[in-house]
Amino acid sequence: MYIHHLLSENSVANTFISELRNVEVQKDQMRFRRNIERVGEILSYELSKKLSYQPQTITTPLGESTLQTIKNELVICSILRAGLPLHQGLLNYFDKAENSFISAYRHHPNNDDEFEIKVEYLASPSLEDKTLILADPMLATGRSFVNVFKALKDVGQPKEIHLVAVIGAEEGIQLLEKEFPEHTHLWIATIDPHLNDKGYIVPGLGDAGDLCYGSKMQH
Repeated sequence: MYIHHLLSENSVANTFISELRNVEVQKDQMRFRRNIERVGEILSYELSKKLSYQPQTITTPLGESTLQTIKNELVICSILRAGLPLHQGLLNYFDKAENSFISAYRHHPNNDDEFEIKVEYLASPSLEDKTLILADPMLATGRSFVNVFKALKDVGQPKEIHLVAVIGAEEGIQLLEKEFPEHTHLWIATIDPHLNDKGYIVPGLGDAGDLCYGSKMQH
């Protein structure tokens, strides 16, 4: 797996990540969603450098110009519900991409800290021979990415896979390296050292879905 770590170099993304983590700024749900979206835009720009290009001749008011434009057939798939603002950030840059949505949530069958990842909803075009961009802000255990990828196999085999996350833990990244094809790209803004006993990223930022859209009933 190719790992592209955005905060390995300083950029304006540092500001957006610092606000996403900040418990005071988190009180503003609209700003939290927008910061997820902005990080998605930056990751899109970086990801675009690894896509395939082809020449296209454009007619201008004064002549013609030949530019290199994206050749890939892109499908952006976000994991509901926290993936929605990240999806929008990606779509802002890859506005001609097809779109896919899939649900994944933590199910606690014994009402304790143990959980399994449930995948129940999928709406997607064919992925056959296309470039899949699979997006989820939080890469904790990595099991959501893995289970979703398995579910997507029913809609075709992509020729390229790009995973996009805002914050991840080392443990989750290690799982992805084992479970995804060798030439998969992971685009991630920042990497934290570990998970707590409930499977949340530390220091992380909390529950991204709740911070985007409000708290939910547990099930």
